[in-house]
Amino acid sequence: MAKRPVAGAVKSRLARGIGSAAALRFYRTTLAHTLLRLGRDPRWRTYLAVTPDVSLAESCWPSAPMVTRVPQGGGDLGARMQGLVDRMPPGPVIIVGSDIPAVRPRHIAKAFRQLGHADAVFGPAQDGGYWLVGFKRRPRRLVSFENVPWSTGQALSATLANLHGRILAFSSTLNDVDTAQDYKRERACAERLFR
Repeated sequence: MAKRPVAGAVKSRLARGIGSAAALRFYRTTLAHTLLRLGRDPRWRTYLAVTPDVSLAESCWPSAPMVTRVPQGGGDLGARMQGLVDRMPPGPVIIVGSDIPAVRPRHIAKAFRQLGHADAVFGPAQDGGYWLVGFKRRPRRLVSFENVPWSTGQALSATLANLHGRILAFSSTLNDVDTAQDYKRERACAERLFR
C-alpha cells in the first residue's frame, strides 16, 4: 500500500523532524526498493495499491515491471485494507506498508508459510502497530479492521481483538519509519537504500 509520493502528501510526521525533501526522498527510495525486491519474486504476485485512486495512471510511481497497480479504494485505512483483501484473486493475501526499509522476500515467504496453519499473520512493529498483515481467506472472510485506532500504539492489539478466537501467527518484527526517531533507529538500513 502506498500514498502518492509527492511532498506534503507523505510522511508528514517524519518531515517535521528531518525536513520535507529528506522525508520525500526516504519514501520514494524505500517504495522503489520494496517494489524491486518483492516484485521480482516468482513465489507470489505483487500489487501496488495506490491512493488517491485518481493517481493510478500518474507517472509519479516507481517503475516496477512485475508489479500491477490497483486503487486502494475509499474510507479509512482499515476500510481500504479490507477492500483490498476482498478484491484480490483467490488464495492467501499479504499486505505490507511502503515505509519498511528492512523488508525482504524472506519475510514475505515466512508469512505465507505461516498462513498454512493460521487464519491470519501479523508482522509486529515496535511501536504497537504492524508492518504486515495477511489472511488465509478460507473458509470465510475475516473482518478485522473495524474500530482500530490507526497510527497509535494500540493498532495491533485492537486488530487482534477483532480476530478473537481465530488462529493467529506472528512473523518477524520490523519497523516502519514515521518519525525522526524512527528514521534514526533505522538509519543504517535506510541509508543503504540510497547507495
